[in-house]
Amino acid sequence: MQNMWRKSSAFDRVGRAIKNKYTRTQGQYLAFIYYYTKLNRIPRPQQWNAAVFRTTPPAVHQMVLKMEEKGFISRTPRTPRSIRVLLPREQLPGLE
Repeated sequence: MQNMWRKSSAFDRVGRAIKNKYTRTQGQYLAFIYYYTKLNRIPRPQQWNAAVFRTTPPAVHQMVLKMEEKGFISRTPRTPRSIRVLLPREQLPGLE
């Protein structure tokens, strides 16, 4: 029987992410987070992403939670700017 309390590794999360295709909007969030972090070496605050995607900070936060649940990103709760994209660059869409 599999241990239900075992923490999944980054590899497990990436494997799940490959099986769970992201939506168009999630893909744009992922690509934006990836490129912003690559250029600036630190992720952008979630509230600032609301302006880029013309939405509200709570909507951005819900998107981040959903992408973390699906295994597309990892983050440390209550730690600002801790989002990491777990998918390889080849699996991310281009920014529109």
